[in-house]
Amino acid sequence: MTKPLIIVESPTKIRTLKKYVGKEFKVGASAGHIRDLPVKTLGIDIEKKFKAKYVNIKDKSKVIANLKKLAKNTNEIYLAPDPDREGEAIAFHIMDILKKKDRVFHRVLIHELTKKGIKAALQKPLTPDADKYDAQQARRKLDRLVGYQISPLLWQKVQRGLSAGRVQSVAVKIICDRERKIRKFIPEEFWTITADLQALTPPPFNANLVKIDNKKAKIENQTQANRILNDLEHAQFVIHEIKAKTIKRNPAPPFITSKLQQDAINRLRFSARKTMIVAQQLYEGIEIGTGGPEGLITYMRTDSTRIAPDAAEEAKEYISKNIGEEFALKKPRFFKNKNKVQDAHEAIRPTSVMHSPEMLKNFLSPDQFKLYDLIWKRFVASQMAQALIDQKTVLIQATNKYLFSVSGSTIKFPGFMTLYSQNATSKEKDIQALPDAEVGTVLDTHKIIPKQHFTKPPPRFSEASLVKELEKNGIGRPSTYASILSVIRDKGYVDLMKRYFIPSELGFIVNDLLVSSFPNILNISFTAKMETNLDDVETGKLEEVELLTQFYTSFKKYLEAASEKMTSVKGVGVKTDLNCPLCEKQLNIKIGRNGHFLACTGYPDCSFTSNYLRDEKGSISIVEKIINNTKVKDCVKCGKPMVQKEGRFGPFLACTGYPECKHTESVNGEHNGKDIGVKCPEKSCSGKIVEKKSKRGKIFFGCSKYPDCTFASWDKPVEKSCPDCNSPFIVEKETKRDGKFLKCPNRKCNFKEIK
Repeated sequence: MTKPLIIVESPTKIRTLKKYVGKEFKVGASAGHIRDLPVKTLGIDIEKKFKAKYVNIKDKSKVIANLKKLAKNTNEIYLAPDPDREGEAIAFHIMDILKKKDRVFHRVLIHELTKKGIKAALQKPLTPDADKYDAQQARRKLDRLVGYQISPLLWQKVQRGLSAGRVQSVAVKIICDRERKIRKFIPEEFWTITADLQALTPPPFNANLVKIDNKKAKIENQTQANRILNDLEHAQFVIHEIKAKTIKRNPAPPFITSKLQQDAINRLRFSARKTMIVAQQLYEGIEIGTGGPEGLITYMRTDSTRIAPDAAEEAKEYISKNIGEEFALKKPRFFKNKNKVQDAHEAIRPTSVMHSPEMLKNFLSPDQFKLYDLIWKRFVASQMAQALIDQKTVLIQATNKYLFSVSGSTIKFPGFMTLYSQNATSKEKDIQALPDAEVGTVLDTHKIIPKQHFTKPPPRFSEASLVKELEKNGIGRPSTYASILSVIRDKGYVDLMKRYFIPSELGFIVNDLLVSSFPNILNISFTAKMETNLDDVETGKLEEVELLTQFYTSFKKYLEAASEKMTSVKGVGVKTDLNCPLCEKQLNIKIGRNGHFLACTGYPDCSFTSNYLRDEKGSISIVEKIINNTKVKDCVKCGKPMVQKEGRFGPFLACTGYPECKHTESVNGEHNGKDIGVKCPEKSCSGKIVEKKSKRGKIFFGCSKYPDCTFASWDKPVEKSCPDCNSPFIVEKETKRDGKFLKCPNRKCNFKEIK
């Protein structure tokens, strides 16, 4: 009988594992999921207790064949996919494919790819967790039932290629709801009054008016502000009270997934997706000069702030030796968890505190170093002493009517803040240095400054604040946040402009249709309750079939009603308050293959169309455009005149025979788009490659000479020939496992270069 086999999820882990298990085990990888629901059918038999029909994933035949080959003559298999629900599902599907009489399967949960972590997992193998697998199955089936049954409705009512998702649609709703609040917001005027003061000793400082006649100061207009200025013109400013206290500040706990994403977005300008890609690399193993790859952080998908006692002790030892005894704790600091379901995982922390960021800098890419530095500092700081801050608030009386206030602070002992400082609150940012002065001191008044303000609308969501909002409302799980943010952008439902999410017209249209037809699916509380139910399935408190039955009984009624009653905007569009400048009939927003546009409802008698703009309040205005209504040339397809129009990518020629003839051409042989600085690789073509969007909103790259040149690629071309096969260009790709890399587009060529 051959050696036992360990099967991991990612091929990258194989080298790391082999470094520690040596020749005692064979090691293979599933490269993610190997089985899934079929692509073209629902794959769920609703009448037979929601039984799933799983099929082998296309393109995984070689992986499956290799696993069968490795497992040949092996009676003992250790299943080591990632220690989460998805990993459990992969483990069960591997068992299903490799099952054999007398073959024994063990489940091993490797939380860190180190000698200690791997040894601990192999010494205490577990039985595959059926409840955790059921929870993953329930989630997968829920997502399939929603996506595969609502999406076709959107194809009928709006546009082909659209999709709905149980969680992604809620995220779009959150963004749309916020945008509507912003549009409805009416600013209110208010004023502040600041006194520029000085005691006998420096420094000068500014104090704000906080109370008038012992009530909170509320100044609504300039008239009120001027009245106060007149009262204060000859007033004496006297220190009325001094409040002093020492604030003890504790460090934040080590990262959970959502907090890591938020901090990486805010501090490093990483996207949520990039954060998870780089964290995966650090978890799976990096060569650091120890004779093979080594995992540098613990598993990066977790809701838990729990840490192992030995990790806390190691941090204490490091702090004492390298930062100072006064910064170390007598006893480790442990943090309570909010969610006990995911407590099988630790928080995200370095596998060894002794591997300081500076020690590893030469082995890491710039992005890997930045993220590891962030994780390492956050964890070490969590085991450091409190920071002590002396804070002083001075209350200043001006006449018996007006009370001013100013706060100042000094750091008495920095504690953990020497290593990792949490973001200061807006109040703390305004804290000033104050002079030494006593109660009763009369202050010199340099000037009194009135300032007009207006209340601001709620801010749009950034990636970080949207992750925080999803987490706060219990929408999704740590492993899903990055994909949610990517999907809603890829589908064209939202745009990320200046780092903030703005709903597209398509996003509003789809959201409004889904909210009216499927109120439960788009309800935040309902979606959050579903996450709790999935947790209950994982802990064995709720049966998978019971959860699916409860959901589908209600969902089916909404689905049947929506099939008949959902408003169709296909070909009709969405009403606006604008009238056609040519015939005075109403203009509607329509969705075409080149994006959204205004079109006259008087078509075909009136063929007016136009781009449009929305202002901050959501009001629509026609974009003035040049349309050359004189014949430019004859259509090569139908012979009717072609005229010049303004489209999403600039001017183009369109056939006047539309919609019977939909032929278009570029103007002067050039089609506009975002130039990426690469020449078209097609022979005898003088065009350049431009970034475009497909009708589904997905980015692709095509020739500016289209339709004369039809070169197109989903991957970004790079102006560099392949060193292996001499292909005239290569492409830039990005995957979860490898991050960004260059690859030859020739399928027969294996050239690949990690960036």
